[in-house]
Amino acid sequence: MFKCPAILLLLLLVFSIAGAQTTWTLKNDHDGIKVYSSPVENSKVKALRVECNFQANLSQIVAVLLDVKTCTEWVYHTKSCTLLKQVSPSEVYYYSEVSLPWPVENRDFVAHLTVTQDPATKVVIVDGPAVPGMVSPKTGIVRIANSKGKWLITPVEKNEVKVEYTLNVDPAGNLPAWAVNLLSSEGPLQSFKALRSQLKKPEYRNANLSFIKN
Repeated sequence: MFKCPAILLLLLLVFSIAGAQTTWTLKNDHDGIKVYSSPVENSKVKALRVECNFQANLSQIVAVLLDVKTCTEWVYHTKSCTLLKQVSPSEVYYYSEVSLPWPVENRDFVAHLTVTQDPATKVVIVDGPAVPGMVSPKTGIVRIANSKGKWLITPVEKNEVKVEYTLNVDPAGNLPAWAVNLLSSEGPLQSFKALRSQLKKPEYRNANLSFIKN
């Protein structure tokens, strides 16, 4: 996910609420990044999916997503991202605050990030749902309680992977249409472009995680 992980990507992309049955429509296709949206019943906010191929291996992608302290470097509108608990090398809890233009209040959330891999296909899933507790609500910031972000990372060939990111979240509080449109149009493209650059940094370029089979 987004992990910095996935729920993190909460803002990498757009605030959205998923429907039971989803029909995706291509919204944007630029620089190898495809952004899809889907209408959601009884909501003005659409669900979101982003797809892109990266010149990287599985460990590199996962290493970036788990390095939550660097989310502010590439996840759109992320103001802060703090590691709360490292359960294992493949499981963390983190807190993030998302910066939104005035007069809209910032959002924050606590996420539980877990990484799993299918030993046969090598496909990696990074799950990042919002979870309650661990950080008390803060004055002037709207707490997001219901959110599900997921990264699906599929090996294509040596040093190339396909990344699919979906985000289903209730942004809570009042969020005007212009703010939603800003995030949905700019967030996915800017975050995935920044992720492409992030992967080239020395600390990720040679990543080799013991729990990931490349």
